Amino acid sequence: MTLRRVAEWDDAPRTDWDAVLSLPFGVVGVRCSDQALHELAYLPRGVASRAPAAARQPLVDELHAQLLAYCSDPDHRFTLPLAERGSVFQRRVWDLLCAIPRGQVLRYGEAARLLGSAARAVGGACRANPFAPLIPCHRIVAAGGLGGFAGSRADDALGIKVWLLRHEGVHGV
Repeated sequence: MTLRRVAEWDDAPRTDWDAVLSLPFGVVGVRCSDQALHELAYLPRGVASRAPAAARQPLVDELHAQLLAYCSDPDHRFTLPLAERGSVFQRRVWDLLCAIPRGQVLRYGEAARLLGSAARAVGGACRANPFAPLIPCHRIVAAGGLGGFAGSRADDALGIKVWLLRHEGVHGV
């Protein structure tokens, strides 16, 4: 399971979130219905002060509780209803991301070989992930370091990736 990051770190941030949640690793925008999460996105620093407060919806409350549980215990298993999203290929990549054990990473090239694809295509699917960190795209790294995150190499985005990886026991990437 997972959540998505905002790829437009330098563009005008969206303001149509149903909720904005502040968490130890950063700020997350949420779009949902009563039945399912539709999108989770990492938001750049400073957006929280211009965004709406968390909506009082049972699903948002449950999401917030489960994200806080994950922040306390990196082995927490998310059990949230996710809306059907993405292409067949993207869903294959996201399934692979969910299969990477906590504390481990795959390189973009390794993931591409496992999927019979190309590293850039894997990166594109990671960037399109609408449910990070529920779908842990932070567990994919470049051959020579972190690579990008949330469609960016900005410090805000990479800081979230580093926090998530360290929280899960990955050091020295």
